[in-house]
Amino acid sequence: MTAPMDPRTSTMPQPRQFEGRALPLIDAPPAGTRDPRPGLSGVPLEALRDWFAQRGEPAYRARQVADQLWSDRSVDLDGPRTLPAGLRAALGDAFRFDTMAETSVRPADEGLTEKALHVLDDGRTIESVLMRYPARGPRRERATICISSQAGCAVGCPFCATGELGFWRDLSSAEIVDQVRFWSRRLAADARRVTNVVFMGMGEPLLNPDEVVRAAAAISDPQRFGLGARHITISTSGVVPGIETITALAPQYTLAVSLHAVRAGLRDVLVPLNRRWPAEQVVEAATRYADVTGRRVTYEYVMIAGINDTPSDAADMAALLRGRLAHVNLIPMNPVAHTPWQPSGSERIEAFAGTLREAGLHTTVRRNRGTEIGAACGQLAAERAAQPAPAAVARRREILVERSAAALRDRPLAAPR
Repeated sequence: MTAPMDPRTSTMPQPRQFEGRALPLIDAPPAGTRDPRPGLSGVPLEALRDWFAQRGEPAYRARQVADQLWSDRSVDLDGPRTLPAGLRAALGDAFRFDTMAETSVRPADEGLTEKALHVLDDGRTIESVLMRYPARGPRRERATICISSQAGCAVGCPFCATGELGFWRDLSSAEIVDQVRFWSRRLAADARRVTNVVFMGMGEPLLNPDEVVRAAAAISDPQRFGLGARHITISTSGVVPGIETITALAPQYTLAVSLHAVRAGLRDVLVPLNRRWPAEQVVEAATRYADVTGRRVTYEYVMIAGINDTPSDAADMAALLRGRLAHVNLIPMNPVAHTPWQPSGSERIEAFAGTLREAGLHTTVRRNRGTEIGAACGQLAAERAAQPAPAAVARRREILVERSAAALRDRPLAAPR
């Protein structure tokens, strides 16, 4: 595999530098000391074979460790004694079997949704979510895992709870994969398995492209976790160099683009990195991904009452995506304390969807899950952090009202349908 380029170079602003994003509301807690040992789940099998070979051990030792690592029953290296004690100790000195220091879980939706708050070795917190979908008609039972790629986020979309936190750090590929391993073990207790993985948790995946690509490779590798590539979705708010990176690799992952608005002034407010990569440029890059892979691109659109849900917004969306290999997923906004906005009503959402369908676009409406446990991105981590002063929350809401009002004043009339 060709090593992916890192888009955080001369073409990429560093985290926290996206013009127009609101400042984080919550100060990051002091970080603890990170464990220098890499996580085993991020180590390719070939590298593990090399490690054993350097110690005069046969290649099959790597397979023994991999079998235990990816077993749904193993939580450490003290399980099945396939390795001599001395070799187990050496392996433990060199690698971590699990990168999560602590995990707590909240259930919701009568057990169909569960959210985990993972504490990493340096005290940073990340989130992952399990969503169970019972069998219905010809559709089999599914278990989708939503995972984080960063602790915090640099993009700062104002309707997202992670935006309160600011950016803390990138996750390693092992820290990403270990979220999946956690849920795989939990599902195995009920004789169930992970069927889908989506990179839609905390962070912007394509601002951490190398580790995300490595994690996706581990999840899809038949010799490791073994989930089919078409069951993995990588999302982005529109990091064009990152889209180009994964396009060059030509995987069969699903690409999901968080669009949320088409018109520049409004998208500048809702997705601050639009000032760097406008919607049209993002969609062109995503279309190239579809052309290379033959995979339909999903466009995510959070519906916010009175902000981005008008007939004009729907017409703009239809005009931009018409004729492309695209699927649109409309998502009622999860209410977040630091914003002045509310989710669109069902009638407005259905009218919006109708405009897109008339344009020939496959369109679905997502039902939000786990609202009572804060299942939206960043909500549990924000609860754990020190809470902002009421004055800071009020000022942030004022800023968002001012910016969105200015964007709405410039909204053109909808084109005739």
